[in-house]
Amino acid sequence: MVLRSSPLHVLAQWPGGRSTRFYDFKVQTTRITKLCNTKDIVTVNGMYPGPVVYAQEDDRVIVKVTNESPYNVTIHWHGIRQMLSCWSDGPSYITQCPIQAGQSFTYEFTLVKQKGTLLWHAHVSWLRGTVYGAIVMYPKAGVPYPFTYPYKEHIIILGEYWLKDVVQLEKAVLASGGGPPPADAFTINGHPGPNYNCSNNDAYKIDVVPGKTYLLRLVNAGLNMENFFSIANHRMTIVEADGEYTKPFTTDRVMLGPGQTMNVLVTGDQSIGKYSMAMGPYMSAQGIPFQNISAIAYFQYLGALPTSLSLPARLPSFNDNLAVKMVMDGLRSLKSGHVPKEIDQNLYYTIGLNVQQCHSPTPQQNCQGLNNGTMAASMNNISFVKPKISLLEAYYNRINGQFTEDFPGVPLKFYDFVNGAPNNSPNNTQSMIGTRTFVLEYGTRVQLILQDTGTVSTENHPIHLHGYSFYVVGYGSGNYNPQTAQFNLVDPPYLNTIGVPVGGWAAIRFVADNPGVWFMHCHFDIHLSWGLASVFIVKNGKGELETLPHPPADLPRC
Repeated sequence: MVLRSSPLHVLAQWPGGRSTRFYDFKVQTTRITKLCNTKDIVTVNGMYPGPVVYAQEDDRVIVKVTNESPYNVTIHWHGIRQMLSCWSDGPSYITQCPIQAGQSFTYEFTLVKQKGTLLWHAHVSWLRGTVYGAIVMYPKAGVPYPFTYPYKEHIIILGEYWLKDVVQLEKAVLASGGGPPPADAFTINGHPGPNYNCSNNDAYKIDVVPGKTYLLRLVNAGLNMENFFSIANHRMTIVEADGEYTKPFTTDRVMLGPGQTMNVLVTGDQSIGKYSMAMGPYMSAQGIPFQNISAIAYFQYLGALPTSLSLPARLPSFNDNLAVKMVMDGLRSLKSGHVPKEIDQNLYYTIGLNVQQCHSPTPQQNCQGLNNGTMAASMNNISFVKPKISLLEAYYNRINGQFTEDFPGVPLKFYDFVNGAPNNSPNNTQSMIGTRTFVLEYGTRVQLILQDTGTVSTENHPIHLHGYSFYVVGYGSGNYNPQTAQFNLVDPPYLNTIGVPVGGWAAIRFVADNPGVWFMHCHFDIHLSWGLASVFIVKNGKGELETLPHPPADLPRC
C-alpha cells in the first residue's frame, strides 16, 4: 500500500479524498491443500482470504485489478456507497462487463463519511467462494471510537469451501435445474478447524492477554449459507453492524448472513484456558441439505497449554429463528434523527423461490428441481436476467434492447404470501423472466417492503442493496399489514444487507441521492443465479455533484 496526499486538482464531480490509498490486486490461481485434497483456487495476490483494504474515513481508494486467471472477474466493494462512482461498483453485467483474462481495470472510489468493517468480493459466477477480503475503514485522525478502545483487533472472516471448482459447480447446478450441494466445509479465516478431515492443525487462533478487551471484526463471506458465531464462555458486545455504529448490545451468539459484517468487543475475563470460537449453520428453509459440521477456531489465553482441551462453544440449533430475532431486536443506531419521515415512493417487493416447468429434451439431466421442474427465484415474481452488456453502459449510452423500465412497484397479484402461496410445482409456481428496472427520480424518499413468500418454502433471505445503506424501520412475521406494523423511526439500524425474516417482512427506507444503476439481490449466490434480483435506476439531479460522471477510459468491454 502506498499513501500520499490527494492532489488539489480533483474534478468537482468526484468526491475528493483526504488521502489516496493505492492497491494492486492480481487475480490468479493458487494451489492449496485442504481437507486431504490439493487443488487450484482463484485468489487475489495468492492469498486466501485476500488482502485487507485499509483506509480512513473520506480517503480515496484506487485498486488496480489485473486478471491473471482463466476466468472472467469483477470485484464488488460491498457496502461502499460509491458516491458518484457507480462505474466502480463491480457487479458483472450491471455496472461493468467482466475483466477478461489478461486484462485489467482500475477501481476508484471515495469513502464518503464511511468507517468501520465491510468486505470486497468477486461478483462474477460463484468466484467469491474464494475471492474475498475485508475492508477496514478507520475514523479520521484524532477521532476516537465511541466505545472502549480495544487492546487489539482481529478480523474474523466466515466462509464456505468446496472441493469442486466453484465456477464449474455453478454451471453444473444451473444445468441440472436442481439445488446446490452443501459446502464441503465452513471456514474461519480460511481454516476449517479440527472437526474436518486433515484439519487438526488447520485452525485459526487468537492469542489472548487475560483481562484485555479485543475488537473482533466479523465478516460473512459465505456463498449460500447464513451462520451463527459464538465463543465459549464469552459474551460479545455488538458496537457496529454493516459499517455503522450501534448502541452497545451484549449477546452470547450472533448470526450473520452472506455480506453482513459486525464489530464486537470481547473481554478476556475467564480463567486461563483455550476457548473454541465456532461457526455453524442457520438454515430456515425446509428440506434443503446443508453442511452441519462447525468450523472451529481458538480464543487462547497466554499461559494455556497448547495441548490443553478447548472448551466447546455453544451454538443455537440450525433452525433457531428466535435466536436470530433476538440479535436483530438488539440492533439500534448509535445516533438518531436522519430517518426519512415523509415518503415519496412506496414500494412492495415479494421475494422467494419458484419452480419452472421443464422444457428440456433431457429432463433427467436438466429438470432435477421439485416435481421434475427447474428451480428459479424472483422478486415480484419476475426472475432477473442479466443483459449481454452492462446495464449501466446501456443506460448511460442509451442503447436500446438491453433492459426495460417497467419493474412493478407492487406485486401483480396480492394473496396470503406466507401461508397461501401456490405450491403445486411446477404447475402454478412459475415466474416471468426479464431485465426489468425501476426508475427513481433523484432525491426520492423511498420506503420498500420486502415480503418473504411460501412458494416452495419460506426462508430468511439476506437482501443487499448496492450503492446505499438503508434504515430498517420495521420487520415482523407473517404478511406485512400497514395497520398493525410497528416502526422505529428514532434509531433503527442503518444497514446494507437485511435478513428478511423467514415467513415475514422487513421495511427499509432510503433517499435516492446517488445517480446510477444499482443492483438489489439476495446474497445467496444460488438465489442470485436463479434470478432473485432487481435493479434501481436513479436519475441525475442538478449540477455536477448530482450527476453521474462519464465512464473511465479503461472500462472493460464485453
